[in-house]
Amino acid sequence: KDSPINNPSLEGFDIIDNAKTRLEAACKGVVSCADIIAFAARDSVQMSQGFRYEVPAGRRDGRVSLSSETLTNLPPPTFNLGQLTQNFARKGLTQEDMVTLSGAHTIGQAHCTSFSSRLYSFNTTMSTDPSLDATYAAQLKQKCPQGSTDTSLVVDMDPPSPTTVDSSYYKNLVANRGLFESDQALMSSPVTAAQVRIFSANDANFKLKFAAAMVKMGKINVLTGTSGEIRSNCRVIN
Repeated sequence: KDSPINNPSLEGFDIIDNAKTRLEAACKGVVSCADIIAFAARDSVQMSQGFRYEVPAGRRDGRVSLSSETLTNLPPPTFNLGQLTQNFARKGLTQEDMVTLSGAHTIGQAHCTSFSSRLYSFNTTMSTDPSLDATYAAQLKQKCPQGSTDTSLVVDMDPPSPTTVDSSYYKNLVANRGLFESDQALMSSPVTAAQVRIFSANDANFKLKFAAAMVKMGKINVLTGTSGEIRSNCRVIN
């Protein structure tokens, strides 16, 4: 949470803490913080007019947490398709998984500073990214003035339905209205663009694939058995 990638946008730690406190009171040392986060992700999807899916339990918590690891593990918003594919592949996720999980951008907000280069300094010959719909670019410029470093300025990731988990995100990409370069990059290959179009036209298909991809991602580098620990406080090791 202290990494520049997540700070100050990542929130909700109080919800995780509250869940942990109540679980410790009911069954001390049984439910890990890792499981709580996985359950919270599932519940947030359902509460955002989405859907429910089953999440395997039994994870244990790690004993090391480094903010610097976000820099090598989380893809930045400037990644192109090749970089995104490689980043996800290092975690055992396919390109199809990557396109599917990118659909999480159907909810939430982004700070202007995370994409302003697309609006004002894209490259040496064009100030605005030509892959960005002109009308959408103009709207973003109104909300994100040039040169501003105000970290409180944010825009919705998916303007048509910013608080609903649906396939609207993919409709935005088809219309060249992906907010991040890494979003619109999904349209740069015939293979990934085809998947985007399928999801944009079939909300049920997206939700089915998204649930499976979330479960798959939730199994990456999981600690079980006697590895790690069950933290009593999610903010610190025991």
